[in-house]
Amino acid sequence: MVLLLQKIDKLYSKLENYHHHSHNHQSQALSSSPEAFQTLVSNALNKLLSSAKSAESKVPSFPWIQQCFELIPIINNGFAKLAVAIDYPMTKWEADSVEEYLQYTLKLLELCNSITRSLSHLGKERMSLSHGLSLVESSSPSLAVERLRQIQVQPKSLSKDFRFQGNEEHGKERFSITKRSVFHQALVVMEGMVFWVYGILMTGLVGDSKPYLEMRKSGGRLVSSLISGLDLSVGEVIVENKGMLKEVIEINDSVAALVSAIGIGQKSKAEADELQRRLEMFERLVEDLGKEVDCVFNNVLAGRNQLLNGFQHQKQ
Repeated sequence: MVLLLQKIDKLYSKLENYHHHSHNHQSQALSSSPEAFQTLVSNALNKLLSSAKSAESKVPSFPWIQQCFELIPIINNGFAKLAVAIDYPMTKWEADSVEEYLQYTLKLLELCNSITRSLSHLGKERMSLSHGLSLVESSSPSLAVERLRQIQVQPKSLSKDFRFQGNEEHGKERFSITKRSVFHQALVVMEGMVFWVYGILMTGLVGDSKPYLEMRKSGGRLVSSLISGLDLSVGEVIVENKGMLKEVIEINDSVAALVSAIGIGQKSKAEADELQRRLEMFERLVEDLGKEVDCVFNNVLAGRNQLLNGFQHQKQ
């Protein structure tokens, strides 16, 4: 009997040590994971800032806005790792966490669709110029001049549905940090960063600084503290150049040079070749960014479906 009691005491002691260790590990994860997530975001932003400073041109370029867009999957993956680190998988999410995430992903899907529409417009403008260029090569310069029009962008304001609306106070608790509050604060940072990136992209794609300025104005304090240095640098460039991309400016300059050469009767082969080269490069850039956007859209949609399917199984 005494031996049995001793064994029971040892078993309880092991269980208490396990629960104590598990609790300490969980507390450490809850306190360290938000800092790790923000460090990941900061490092990605610092890399982007370094790229912007090292660029030869101070005008935003297509490769640079694509690099901005690549922040989105980096941040989304960081958020997923945070959820694992704090042991808060989708199956454990509370109703308000599920609703917040579904709202965020729905907005992200809509933003991807908006970017895709702008890329489609630029693709049509490029095809129109390519057609005009083919008329030059087929010895129809007068008809070509009518078709060789500079790329026209589509300035637009953002829908109110696209504005960042993160409530940074929600989920804060006075005496303890919970999985739910850590989840929420990370979601606020992720959503704010995604909207900031979207503002940069749309400003470049539509050739108007308004999308960036509108998105920037709606950002929260957490996001502002993370992007302060880069935001100041980017903001100055965007406002100064009215959001126009370097490649669009160069194509429009080439169009003007070609039309001018045709107009005064000069040989225009050099100007035509230069425009052709720029249009081919522009086509590749548009296609590459389009593939990146499609990839993010598909991954986000898959995540939403996984979450929704999980809840349907729980109800059954």
